[in-house]
Amino acid sequence: MELKEILAISGQPGLYKYVAQSTRGVIVESLLDGRRMNASASAKVSALTDISIFTEGDDIPLADVFTKIYEHTGGKEAISHKEDPEKLKASFAEVLPEYDRDRVHVSDIKKVFMWYNILLGAGFTEFKRPEEPEA
Repeated sequence: MELKEILAISGQPGLYKYVAQSTRGVIVESLLDGRRMNASASAKVSALTDISIFTEGDDIPLADVFTKIYEHTGGKEAISHKEDPEKLKASFAEVLPEYDRDRVHVSDIKKVFMWYNILLGAGFTEFKRPEEPEA
């Protein structure tokens, strides 16, 4: 399983693995409980490799943020997304000190930590982005 197969679906908790295309959208499997469902074509589905975090400079791909968290925690679980907002911001600043404090909200930080912990629980230890095709 690769990071490019992992999806976030707007309005649905957790993360999902892409299984197959269906006539009305895509079939996905929850990384939390393994249940399959159909994500309709009208649902906002985002691959984790398409998501970036705002920084003071260039935006950083989510895969790189996960790698930084993995290195920071020594491969262990990160802080819970249910912690106090100030603790979450402080912990995120340790991992990514250059994040844009005006455009990255606490809800975004919660998602990053929650998604990281879900991926770690699913057996992810490397968060590589797909290779760019040669021009």
